[in-house]
Amino acid sequence: MNKVTLSNSALKRIHEIRKKENNREKFLRISISGGGCSGFQYIFELDSKHLESDIKIAEENSEILAVTDETSLPFLSGAEIEFVKELGSSYFKVTNPNAKANCGCGSSFSI
Repeated sequence: MNKVTLSNSALKRIHEIRKKENNREKFLRISISGGGCSGFQYIFELDSKHLESDIKIAEENSEILAVTDETSLPFLSGAEIEFVKELGSSYFKVTNPNAKANCGCGSSFSI
């Protein structure tokens, strides 16, 4: 299962960012890199340059909303990404069935 899903809150946040920046070309790039306190870390970036090798995660009306890359996809397979607002902070949160352990802040994981 290679599907990565975005919750309604994550999609709403991407739309808010695009509106705020007045740029409908912006999308969320999600990738995995080595590092963090648990071995791998989630990287969230706003991007407007679509690469031929990108794997689309979310798309609406032929507009790309989120992508990942081939290397990151196996680590994200089956994951859901949501946008969370808590007292004093807001962030994209990944619920990842592949993670055996997560760090306390949720930005890194191990498999």
